[in-house]
Amino acid sequence: METIIETDIVSRENEARQTALKSDYAALGEQLARRGIAIDAVLAKVQAFGVAIPSWGVGTGGTRFARFPGGGEPRDIFDKIEDCAVVQQLTRATPTVSLHIPWDKADPKRLKQAAARFGLDFDAMNSNTFSDAADQKLSYKFGSLSHADAAVRRQAVEHNLECIEIGRTLGSKALTVWIGDGSNFPGQVNFARAFSRYLEAMADIYAALPDDWRLFTEHKMYEPAFYSTVVQDWGTNYIIAKELGPKAFCLVDLGHHAPNVNIEMIVSRLIQFGKLGGFHFNDSKYGDDDLDAGSIDPYRLFLVFNELVDAELSAGKAFHPAHMLDQSHNVTDPIESLMLSAMEVQRAYAQALLVDRDALTAFQEDNDALMATQTLKAAYRTDVEPILAMARLNAGGAIDPVSAYRAAGYRAKVTAERPAVAAAGGGII
Repeated sequence: METIIETDIVSRENEARQTALKSDYAALGEQLARRGIAIDAVLAKVQAFGVAIPSWGVGTGGTRFARFPGGGEPRDIFDKIEDCAVVQQLTRATPTVSLHIPWDKADPKRLKQAAARFGLDFDAMNSNTFSDAADQKLSYKFGSLSHADAAVRRQAVEHNLECIEIGRTLGSKALTVWIGDGSNFPGQVNFARAFSRYLEAMADIYAALPDDWRLFTEHKMYEPAFYSTVVQDWGTNYIIAKELGPKAFCLVDLGHHAPNVNIEMIVSRLIQFGKLGGFHFNDSKYGDDDLDAGSIDPYRLFLVFNELVDAELSAGKAFHPAHMLDQSHNVTDPIESLMLSAMEVQRAYAQALLVDRDALTAFQEDNDALMATQTLKAAYRTDVEPILAMARLNAGGAIDPVSAYRAAGYRAKVTAERPAVAAAGGGII
């Protein structure tokens, strides 16, 4: 398996930190043992945990107003795969890449070969009917799968079917469908007719799914539709999954909710009724900000994983939601942000594994609100960094991925090799 960052650099970086890490790991192990927790068992689970990288995440993002390109931006999907390989090499937490069609459209066999060079596999396929492609016959300006024109809906369905076929060659096992359909003015669309058209079109897509695939539908309150959105919240998303069938599930993007919504309870509800498909991890302050995971509210991320671990312990291998990062990197190096976000997701998982479930249940049943919440806080306040770092070291990654990445000078190298991207105008990227 090829590596992008020189292994000698990673080794030197690790050697400088390895003695301290072993000491910290041993100390944490003693602390956890007093709580009846075997640190090596937690380590094994963390090492087995992975989160997918979105191919679009390695590029510089933007806002509705402007985009400021960064140095060394990937020119095509093959550059993106190399950037994703760097994240995986250093973190050992991102073994799969999620493609977005038509942005990443290329010969599937070449894509598979390019990923295999670095030991990468492919996660869920993502269709795009929220913007128009260069060679597209009909526009999605006024909708796609819910469009009033049957020809536009058929075009959108055919695009999703194409994504499934590409994914079959790549070894993907899921299709994620997010649409920007909705309205910007009261009266612009008939809510019921639009939703009926959407369900009919989605049924055509669902019918084409291979037997071992899952279909993820994603809800979003607003943007680009600012008055109404066809798939606007988790309730509508749940209806869709129930209507379509057993292979249809809800995808939860942490940013796609109204302010102050209890996302962890939504997660619990979807788990309880067997319709949680997976996550797009990011963070937000005001709305769908697509900030780095754990950068604003790491406790909420932990509370989400508290529900996931609870379900994992109850259902075992039968419970396997998909995990993917979905962020916009406007002022940071995208590779650094993706590495840190992958580690934050791992951190929340590790902390949730430390929750004393028996004690928590007892306090809940006894209506002891204070001790129940303190039980969660005890796990959340535990510094699990030695577990995360040891997981990376054991898997051949970097104890400190950002330090190793900067020591390798990768960004400067690709900036010299890849032509500069001209500044773009307004528009979400």
